[in-house]
Parts: sequence; structure tokens; C-alpha cells
Amino acid sequence: MTGVRNVVLVHGGFVDGSGWQGVYDRLKADGFNVSVVQNQTLSLESDVETTHNVLDQQDGPAILVGHSYGGVVVTESGTHDKIAGLVYIAAFAPDAGESVNTLIADPPPGAPVPPILPPQDGFLFLDREKFAESFAAELAAFMADSQVPWGLEALNGTISEPAWRSKPSWYLVASDDRMIPPPAQRFMSERAGSTVTEAAGSHSIYVSQPRATADLIEQAAQEASVESATA
Repeated sequence: MTGVRNVVLVHGGFVDGSGWQGVYDRLKADGFNVSVVQNQTLSLESDVETTHNVLDQQDGPAILVGHSYGGVVVTESGTHDKIAGLVYIAAFAPDAGESVNTLIADPPPGAPVPPILPPQDGFLFLDREKFAESFAAELAAFMADSQVPWGLEALNGTISEPAWRSKPSWYLVASDDRMIPPPAQRFMSERAGSTVTEAAGSHSIYVSQPRATADLIEQAAQEASVESATA
């Protein structure tokens, strides 16, 4: 089986692609070609278009990786013919007709509630004072103060055809996540038929555990063949 050597990384809401640096460095050191998508997170439609633009530039099959809201982008854009497999990192993996908003609308009893502030001019922000305990214990102050506005259109963007129904997927569950409860991650990964790994870490596990994140991506690349990407 020929291994896939291209990886495309998609960030989530409230952040940009710079958080992937630790994962990027490890993948590059291991010989992968890595692209980091810089989505505006204004609407799902525009983020899918931006991701497709990056996928169009790949010289062969690729593993498409999404964190948090990036999982929604991956799910919608992952039907692209360059995609050999999907990797979800503490991410939403919605089904057809679902959005982030529908997935978080009815949290289980006792689940932590993300400290998302009321919309301001159509954009969402996390409470800076609660950023460390909810989103990231690592680099928390910097990440809180460098937040990217997350558009309501992105929150409400619904999936047309979930890529995980036609592409193999892998999922890293962050067992200490206080943004997307681990039981919700386990439910979505099981529904998607993903190969699942768990690791201790906050919602930003891709920052705190870059090696564990890169290891799962490399596993996906090894297991996804060129044939599956072009089928």
C-alpha cells in the first residue's frame, strides 16, 4: 500500500492556523508535505471554499485534519477527490443537516457549558477570563487575547453530505475537554465509524499534545491508500 504524504490542517473557531505549529513541525520532520488552511470562520460555505482551494493545490492524495469547528469544515469539504482520509482532533463530526449549533443545543446533564459570550454584531467570542479552563490551559492568555471572531453563519452552517460516510476517518478524543464533552466526541466518532484514540488534554490538545496528534495523522496516512483516495 502506498502511503499518503500530504496533510492539510484545518483550525477551529476563535483561533487561526498558527496553533498547528507543533504538529506541523513533527509532520515535516517525518517527511510529510503539510499545508495549513487559514479560514476566516465567517461562514461554513466560505471556509469550505478556502479549504478546497488548498486541496486543489495538492500534488496527490491528502489526509484532511480538523480541530473543533474545523471538523465541520472537514466533514463538508472532505468529499473532495484529493482526500484519502479524515482526521478529527477533538472535533465536531456532524451528520447531514447538522451544524455546530444543533450539536451543542442540548448538552447532557452536568456537561460543562462553553463560556461563549452573547453575539456581538454577528460574531462570537469566548470569555477571556474563562479561556484557560475551557479551551486551553496552554498559552491561554495569548490565545484568549488573540481570538478570531467566529461568525454566526459558521456556527449555523449545516452539512450537506458528510464526508465520513464515504471516506475513512480517525478521531483523537481529548479526555479533559471542557468545550466538546468527551462523551459527545465518543458518540460522534462511533457514529462516523472512526478509528479512535484517546489522550489526556484540554480542548486544544493539538497544542498541548502535538506528538499524539501527529502520531494519529501519520497512522491515518499509513492506513489510507492512494487507491482509496482516487476511488
